[in-house]
This record gives sequence, structure tokens and C-alpha cells, in this order.
Amino acid sequence: MLGSSRVGICSCSEKNSFSGNQKVQIELVSPARCEAHSGRINGKAFAFPSLALTMLAAMTPEEDEVHLSDENIEEIDFNRGADLVGITVMTSAAVRAYEIADRFRAQGSRVVLGGIHPSALPQEAAQHADAVVIGEGEGVWQQLLHDAKNSGLKKFYQSPTRPHLSQLPFPRREILNGKRYFVRATMQTTRGCPFDCSFCCVTKFFGRSFRTRPVRNVINEVRQLRSKFIGFLDDNIVGNIPYAKELLRHLAKENIFWVGQASINVAHDRALLRLLKRSGCKGLFIGFESICQDNLHEMKKRNNQSSRFSELTARLHDYGISVEGAFVFGFDHDDKSVFERTLDFIRRARIDTVQFTVLTPFPGTPVFEKLRAENRILTTDWSKYDCSHAVFKPTKMTPEELEEGVRDAYREFYDLPQIARRIADMGLRLPLQGIPMAILNLSYHRRLNRE
Repeated sequence: MLGSSRVGICSCSEKNSFSGNQKVQIELVSPARCEAHSGRINGKAFAFPSLALTMLAAMTPEEDEVHLSDENIEEIDFNRGADLVGITVMTSAAVRAYEIADRFRAQGSRVVLGGIHPSALPQEAAQHADAVVIGEGEGVWQQLLHDAKNSGLKKFYQSPTRPHLSQLPFPRREILNGKRYFVRATMQTTRGCPFDCSFCCVTKFFGRSFRTRPVRNVINEVRQLRSKFIGFLDDNIVGNIPYAKELLRHLAKENIFWVGQASINVAHDRALLRLLKRSGCKGLFIGFESICQDNLHEMKKRNNQSSRFSELTARLHDYGISVEGAFVFGFDHDDKSVFERTLDFIRRARIDTVQFTVLTPFPGTPVFEKLRAENRILTTDWSKYDCSHAVFKPTKMTPEELEEGVRDAYREFYDLPQIARRIADMGLRLPLQGIPMAILNLSYHRRLNRE
């Protein structure tokens, strides 16, 4: 399809452009962590479509043909004849993403890498790409396509300003046809985070300013989805309380159920809780992070008060909201007793599901710089930066003890008798959530037994 641009000796700009092409075949790729995971769902409850890629598809001219390959649920078709390949890259998938990029380039395709990892390490990513997008892609995608068709790709693209969310189109979800996701109807209402947690990539990528979409745009997209169940992928859907309250008042008129992510301070405001209930909120992913207040101060999560976690969880339950708690292990105040102490707290607080992770110093975060300065980083094999491997030296246990502690805590929490007790308890407290929470608990159980 590229004609003369794939053969012969070309100048740099000729090599990276599609001379004379009016129609470009574009392949958008979401890579798995490694080739072994290709085409296999690691527990269907954990598969979500990429909003970033469907958004870029929506910003692509109609005359171009766009395909999406999600390696987490399907094999990549390397033989589709792509002119341009766009790959979104998380750190844990970086090694696999580079393999994919190198293979497409060897076949003559031009490759663009973007996402959190290339934004943190653009020079590394550039070794495997014709172009690297630093930061949010919506601010540069159309210029990149124009360059590819005309003057040739530049090595790096970065918008001088962050995209205004009122300008974003609705994602092109039709390119997901035939793909199996547990939650297909996903969307985003905000970007950025007012907090600056030391281990989190969100602030580095999206900024500390909290940007919001116009409420009317959100409601129009909800209606376009035509789904009774929606997953909001905001990092903190209540990061701007006045905006959140306005949004929830409108969502309450749409007769939907939804789940999302929020900080625990959502439970401080009873008026906000009432609106969450009226709007159809049935579950929130809450980053408790640690039961140790010294750890919370270390990670700069000062809005979290561990002494109030049980009280605030009970308050969320009172308003019909189930809680998935996220806990990170491996901070400097954690010793081997932290795992059982955390499990004891979770049982007392009656948290419905959990996510346990090993502290992972992602490139570009303050914790990465701190551990590197202290010579505590053990490896930069990015495939191990998956939140289950210890890639640094903890202070009060060995890396092996940290990994084993997280695995054992997971297995204890998702033991079948424990799941049965939780689901029975939830049936009394939150009867509408019983079946979906049972599915989520059992999905964790099955995944843990496969690993």
C-alpha cells in the first residue's frame, strides 16, 4: 500500500511519509505484558477496552482505515498491511511493545509509540519507533497524521498545552466490534489529579490540574452508549467536588448503574454520598494504599487518615456502595507483619474486594528517583514492573519476602470459604451487588490459581 515509500533509498522525511497516499491503513495496538499472554484473557473481569486508542481512532480522518488489536484478548494480525502502527505502552508492557514495534518496522510499517512509559522515557522508546508521542496524544495526533502523509514524521511529538476536554470527540467504539470485554461501556469525565502521590504516574502524565468535561458532553455520551451499566475510568471521579455533584445530579436522571474510582474522602461528604446513591453508583475502587499512617505520609497521601478507614467504609456501605480496596506493600515502614495486619483490618472493615500490589517505582515518579538515588533499584527489566515483582530493596524485609507476602495475602483473601462468607454478608447488606461481586471475587480466585 505504501508504494515507493517502502523500497529504494529514501531521505529521512521520505522514509517516514506516505507519498501520494490518500488512504492510510492504521493499526492501533494495546500490547500484553509479554508474548505468553497474547490472545489470552487473564480473568475476563480484568479486560477493559482502551479509551486512548478508540479516542485516537475518532480523531483520524474518515478516509483512513483503522483497526484495533488488543493483545490482552486476541492475537495481533501482523499481516493486515498496516502503513502506520500506533502502540500505547504501559511500563509492564514496554518490553513486549518494543518487540511488536520492531516486527512491524521490519515489515515496512511506520510505528508510533505513546502512553505513560514512552512519555517518561522518550529516548528509550525512540530506539523502537519512527515517532514518539510525549504526553496526551489528542493534542498532536492530527498533526502527526498530516506529517506522515506529507513532510514526514518527526521523532518526537508533544503538545505545548494539555487538551481541553470540551474538544474531545466521543471514542470510536465500533472498532471494538467482536471483541470480548467484561465491561465494554467505559468512559472518562476528568483528567489529572489534585494529589501528587510519590508512587503514582497519573500526575506526571495528566498533570496536577484537574480538568473536567462539560457535563452535557458526558450525559450525551452516556446516552450514546445505550447501556444500563457503565464503568467510569477517571482516576478520581470526585476530585472536583462541585463538578462531581453537578455531574451526579444529571446522572441520576439517566436510570443507569455505574462503578468508578474515588479517594476515600468521598465518604466525608454525606450530601455527595446521597448524590452517588441517587445517580446509580454501586461500587467504588478506593486507594487506601496502607494502614500505616507513616507510610501514607511517606507517599504524600496526607488526605488518607488510616484511623478513619473502617468508619468511612461503613458509611459507603450505608449508601449502597460496595468497596474494592487497593493496598500497596513495600514502603519503608512495612515489615513482614504488615500483611496479616492488613488482612485483619480488611475483615473488620468488611471491604468487599481488594487489590494487593507490590510497591513499584515506575520511571518518572518521585519514588523511582528516591530509590535510584539510594541505589535500591534491583532491575530495569520493565516486564517485572507489573506490581507483583519486587524490583527494589525494601528496608524491613527481603524482596522475596515482599513478593511472597503479597501472594499469600491475595490467596488468603480470595480463598473460597472466605469468598462465600463475604458474599453471604453482602447479600444481607447490598443485595443488588451480590452477583457481580461474586463474579469479581471468583475471577480473582481463578486468576490466582492459574499463576
